[in-house]
Amino acid sequence: MKPQPQGHVLDNPYHQEDIKPDVLLENKKRSPSQYQDGDNMSYSEKEALKQLPEASSWPKFSCTGEYEHKELIDYINGLFIDVPSIPDYWITAILNTAFKGHASIWYTEMKNKMAEEAGHGGRVK
Repeated sequence: MKPQPQGHVLDNPYHQEDIKPDVLLENKKRSPSQYQDGDNMSYSEKEALKQLPEASSWPKFSCTGEYEHKELIDYINGLFIDVPSIPDYWITAILNTAFKGHASIWYTEMKNKMAEEAGHGGRVK
């Protein structure tokens, strides 16, 4: 496990470096009884994941209203309060599902731009 900056959300004993967002999203689609022994998640991570609301219930953001983004930001802030053990990369893995239309295009372009600047060849790993 790589060291994280002090006070970082990932600064918790349940973080595993090798859990990928696609694994997280696939596990989120399953009910808790469908987890397999080979899943790449600890019991504590599975418990935290069960507390995370389904992505379909998150507020949507499409860049159409002046304050539309505020509802999504407040919702995500509330998740960190309600389930403090949630690593921020879990939120990031699900966040893209909240963006619609122009917001989705903007989010994808920004992720790719940041990945390119970080030396990942223009694609987020």
